[in-house]
Amino acid sequence: MINYSALLRSYDLKVTPQRVAIVEELYLNGHMNIDDLYKKLLSKFPSISLATIYKNINAMIEKVFLSEVKIANTKSVFELVKEEHAHLVCSECGNIEDMILDVSSILTEANNRSQFKINSTNIILEGLCCSCNK
Repeated sequence: MINYSALLRSYDLKVTPQRVAIVEELYLNGHMNIDDLYKKLLSKFPSISLATIYKNINAMIEKVFLSEVKIANTKSVFELVKEEHAHLVCSECGNIEDMILDVSSILTEANNRSQFKINSTNIILEGLCCSCNK
């Protein structure tokens, strides 16, 4: 079982019941937008506000504990920070999956072809998941 409190402390984040619940939901669901996270947390914390969730998400992003995944034409989703990876997004059902990719060759080529200093990547590959492809 994951110790969410220890995980938060390891990123120098204050441990609160709301933060533990946010981390638990993201760990269990992978990627979630604010609205879905809010709906899940309302059952545990009936008085929680969207502002509280935004405040906690922003604090966790600032500590590089969570990352925001921006997908065209949809609400941003959030995930726990992991090793460098791409996102496979189903254009039919909206399902999001992680795919571990070695992006070093892409970064090397981009650095060689431009003077742009790249400090992060967000690779989105869109198509049909196995279920929708049938």
